[in-house]
Amino acid sequence: MRLKDKVAVVTGGGQGIGRTIAMRFAEEGAWVVVCDINAEGVNRVSQDIVALGRRSLWFKVDVTDISEVDAMAATTAESFGRIDILVNNAGIPDQLIPTTEQDIDTWQKIINVHLRGTYLCSKRIGKEMMKNNFGRIVNMSSIIGLTAFPMRTAYGPAKSAVIMLTKTLAIEWAPFNINVNAIAPGYIRTEMVEGVIRAGKLNEEKLCNRIPLKRLGTKEEIANVAEFLCSDAASYITGATIVVDGGWVAYGGI
Repeated sequence: MRLKDKVAVVTGGGQGIGRTIAMRFAEEGAWVVVCDINAEGVNRVSQDIVALGRRSLWFKVDVTDISEVDAMAATTAESFGRIDILVNNAGIPDQLIPTTEQDIDTWQKIINVHLRGTYLCSKRIGKEMMKNNFGRIVNMSSIIGLTAFPMRTAYGPAKSAVIMLTKTLAIEWAPFNINVNAIAPGYIRTEMVEGVIRAGKLNEEKLCNRIPLKRLGTKEEIANVAEFLCSDAASYITGATIVVDGGWVAYGGI
């Protein structure tokens, strides 16, 4: 077990990639705290973790709310004595409509969830990690933070900012033995992506033709990287963004 008895917090853990990461961490021996805006989903995930024989807590948390983030971190630290790992996975989709037609309040909400949420959770839990001179933080970015996609004028800039936040925290917190890295997934077969495909806003066949590996990624493939970055095997990696996209960003053809 690569994460035996580590205390991990996973935001956006009620479904999708977050749930898969939370379950993987539990299988690898971690005690897992799962957070999500969806109380029903995160409660169910926490029960699944307990069924594996691991300790777990769950919180209904809006990651943009300072008081909710603080309460979650304080209770977690009190219950487990420390926090070793944080995965900032909470996120919401972009509007996928022309920029001139986008609702400004929705634009701001997308920025807040991805950037403010990552900042607030890292800031608060980073304090707990400093107490023990150890921590592993994984921030979820995206290939949309690395390359330009039309109509992604909130999600893209927010995910790009997450990459710079990752680098900044990695340098600032290196003296505390806190490693901070990011994952930039490509198109992954999640509930969110499948919903957008069903709505006709994405064409799966065209997507797969554009991806060199000719398929969507799986949630398990993202969990593989998150597990690695939080393990001792990645102890000398910090400030990095690991692209997991089937070759999308590397491909320069037409």
